[in-house]
Amino acid sequence: MGSELHLENTESSWIGGWFSWTRQSDTMLRNIEKTILSCVKTAYKRFYVDIGSVVGQCDKIWTISMNDESPQTPLVMLHGMGAGVALWCPNLDALAATRPVYAIDLLGFGRSSRPKFASDAEKVEAQWVESVEEWRREVKLKEFVLLGHSLGGYIATAYALKYPDRVRHLILADPWGFPEKPSNGNEKVQIPFWVKALATALQPLNPLWAVRAAGPAGKWLVSKTRPDISRKYTNYVPDALTVIPEYIYQCNSQAPSGESAFHTLMQGFGWAKNPMVHRVEKLDTNLPITVLYGSRSWVDNSTGQLLSESRPNSKTYVQVINGAGHHIYLDKPDLFNKYVNEACTRADTDVRLPAQTSEIKTTPNQPVTEENNEINIQPRNNENTTQAQTS
Repeated sequence: MGSELHLENTESSWIGGWFSWTRQSDTMLRNIEKTILSCVKTAYKRFYVDIGSVVGQCDKIWTISMNDESPQTPLVMLHGMGAGVALWCPNLDALAATRPVYAIDLLGFGRSSRPKFASDAEKVEAQWVESVEEWRREVKLKEFVLLGHSLGGYIATAYALKYPDRVRHLILADPWGFPEKPSNGNEKVQIPFWVKALATALQPLNPLWAVRAAGPAGKWLVSKTRPDISRKYTNYVPDALTVIPEYIYQCNSQAPSGESAFHTLMQGFGWAKNPMVHRVEKLDTNLPITVLYGSRSWVDNSTGQLLSESRPNSKTYVQVINGAGHHIYLDKPDLFNKYVNEACTRADTDVRLPAQTSEIKTTPNQPVTEENNEINIQPRNNENTTQAQTS
């Protein structure tokens, strides 16, 4: 049910030929994306947004939009490292039922342009923020709910810091890059073996270098290293065990532009060189924030507490979803969609005051609780801040 605009003469000119060894194909990526999105029942549009020379000479951001005639607050979705817009397919219908939804391939990923980012972490962060802002200007959105998963959560927070008047509600889905890296990170945080391997043996290299180095076997490598991801799409995508690895492979067998930028940001894969812990107190005090975590995620889940303590007079909602891992939108899509829709509804009704920043303050930590498998909201010293755990 989707439509695609001004495609044919744009893609190959920006990316150029990558090693033929990888069997990367812009046409195949376009077609495999369309195949995945065929499970979406809501009508959608697919198009490029020209954002000018933010990083490269003529950067373009690949976008899908749904229900854009709705008067409700739009929702803008930023994916994580190595992902693309099609992986949101379990969520799009539910989220676009009552409001406009825009999902983009971050600059350097998916079908968006692949420019050469800066080699400095602060500059890379600023480039990603400006790419989102230029996209917003071109799409002509005044205010919106901003949702980011993993790396997308880091970029969304950086955007909210610089452009607080544009964000009505910030939603962080298992966000990456918030806490300081502990001195014994691998011992203090329960992370899977593959993350430890990336954080140590592959530290000098881009995280997904092996996908490209494997050449024609790259798709097989994706399917064998993360079969769990493909299996979770079987309820949505026909032949998901073949289609999803192909999509991930095609997204990441191109020139590793966004991947290299992420490598510049990271410190040991699991942490950022410039963690958000040092900056969250500068977020607009009037900005409501929803933090969603998977109970089985490898990402450090202290962000919700960090935001609550640093912004005690602000609205912070924390949900920990039992049984979900890092890909929280895929592991428990119904609950994920429910909480995102609740945050969006708050954005529709909240009265937004002029942007303000806050000073660092702390309050005693309120434990997360669970009772009879229902949400149990525990008020903190500030009644506007809630924490809950859901199964």
